[in-house]
Amino acid sequence: MLTEPAGGVPGVIDTERGLQRCAEALGAAQGPVAVDAERASGFRYGQRAFLVQLKREGTGIWLIDPEVFDTLLPIQRALGDAEWILHAATQDLPCLAELGMSPPALFDTELAARMAGLPKVGLGAVVEQLLGVRLAKEHSAADWSRRPLPESWLRYAALDVELLIELRAALAQLLTDQGKWDWAQQEFEYLRRFKPAQLPRHERWRKTSGINRLKSPRKMAVLRELWLARESLAEKRDLSPGHLLPDKALVAAADAMPRTVPQLLDVPGFQGRAAKREAPRWIRAIEAGAASEDLPGRQRPDSGPPAPRTWKDRNPEAFRRFRTARARLARHAETLNMMPETLLTPAVLKQLCWSPPQSIDLDTVSTALEELGARPWQVEQTAAIITVAMLDPDPLEEL
Repeated sequence: MLTEPAGGVPGVIDTERGLQRCAEALGAAQGPVAVDAERASGFRYGQRAFLVQLKREGTGIWLIDPEVFDTLLPIQRALGDAEWILHAATQDLPCLAELGMSPPALFDTELAARMAGLPKVGLGAVVEQLLGVRLAKEHSAADWSRRPLPESWLRYAALDVELLIELRAALAQLLTDQGKWDWAQQEFEYLRRFKPAQLPRHERWRKTSGINRLKSPRKMAVLRELWLARESLAEKRDLSPGHLLPDKALVAAADAMPRTVPQLLDVPGFQGRAAKREAPRWIRAIEAGAASEDLPGRQRPDSGPPAPRTWKDRNPEAFRRFRTARARLARHAETLNMMPETLLTPAVLKQLCWSPPQSIDLDTVSTALEELGARPWQVEQTAAIITVAMLDPDPLEEL
């Protein structure tokens, strides 16, 4: 088991002079750069980075405390057009962008592992399978906003980039051997440019876990006001919203609609310090939702097609198209040694089957796939299968 980087655990850079020294060393080196970031999800408000780790051949590992700097642009400039290697890049790219860092080229080792059809795609599992090394993995759910960071945590963080360069080489060879290298490059570039759609702040409450328990617009309005009240307090205190009150507590309160503090404190989930100390805040939110004339609908207007489990009664033809295409794509994915969701995002297939082109043929289906964000290799591999499935879907009794 690898318990420590080969060069030892470096100190954390927290001065301008140290940052400049890091930039100079990275800029003088060659080849791709391994990059990782640690956040304090579940502890602090938002998803900002509290530690940034970098490694480039010949320079060793660098650990940077981004909290003490306004920007990490000196590092961005020093790296130039170097390829960045990250594992599960979608988790780290947004917080790195907040620091002025974004990759000119990208290799995502988790995505590469998915493309290659590896059975497990966590960093430890991929490293063990391809490099024959077990990583000591712990502290992943730690409060990385803590200062000073314990030595054992820094060791864990350094190991996250210790073998990424070697892992990239092994995965690139595997993808090349499987004839998937061009496909992977398309995926990496799409991921590098991808900007996830963000719900407007006033609509983000709809992502509350357990929201489906609420059956009336009035209770939905109460949940909205509770969520907004929690969000405001969490931002003010720089705490994770769930650290104040869990989602299940908000949903339970919206369902019960207590009108007094004693009633509120009897609601499951309202037993912590924030529940009691801020009880008047939560009661005011409940009252605001109970009196609101702005009652939300069950779904956002732009939320896409309904869940496919409802299609059989609501839109039998769409149900037949979807189930037929999904089954055939799954079989094709198996021949390519990859999961069906890697071959084509489920959301794309759902949207296409629910709202197909007016005239269905290979050209119109291919165009629709492109418009929904499918990459060229995905269109090439799936368009014909989907076209045939939509033109001649299996009968309901066979589905």
